Amino acid sequence: MGTKGLLMVISGPSGAGKGTVVSELIKDASFRLSVSATTRPPRDGERNGVHYHFIGSDEFDKIIAEDGFLEYARYCGNCYGTPRAQTEEWLGEGKNVILEIEVQGYKNIKKKCPDCVGIFIMPPSMEILEKRLRGRGTEDEATIQKRLKRAESELKLAQNYDYIITNDSLEKCVSDVCCVIRAEELRPNRSG
Repeated sequence: MGTKGLLMVISGPSGAGKGTVVSELIKDASFRLSVSATTRPPRDGERNGVHYHFIGSDEFDKIIAEDGFLEYARYCGNCYGTPRAQTEEWLGEGKNVILEIEVQGYKNIKKKCPDCVGIFIMPPSMEILEKRLRGRGTEDEATIQKRLKRAESELKLAQNYDYIITNDSLEKCVSDVCCVIRAEELRPNRSG
């Protein structure tokens, strides 16, 4: 039976651990991670085409004009977008596609793809979130403060998601996400 893959959005404030959760999920061959395009510069260790497609503002605008993104948004002064073609191809092959995007992107995806599943990764507390952001050692104080302020507004939007999962233990958080995905796969309207 040719069953279409599940489109899922995983969001949460910077430092909540969503990237780590996603890294665990994509170890399973049934998952694909949509690699977003961004205009921000790479962080240490990030590789083009693996972590993001790092592109200039002009190229980003050209892709928008060609309707090449499922969604796009501005976040902390940079642009991020989800390439359309690869995502649609994987879903058609029956792969579960993960979009690791922020709350504005989720809102846009939900309009275009109402059957997508939204999972919000919640930090255990703002104090732990701040500790995680500082522990990265990749951003200056002004950027950390901007991310903390943004996190406060993002946490208020968590109720717009289908599921909210607190990341106080990576193993439990990944397990909870897997339970959500399995339950969604078993919905009568999803089985081919």
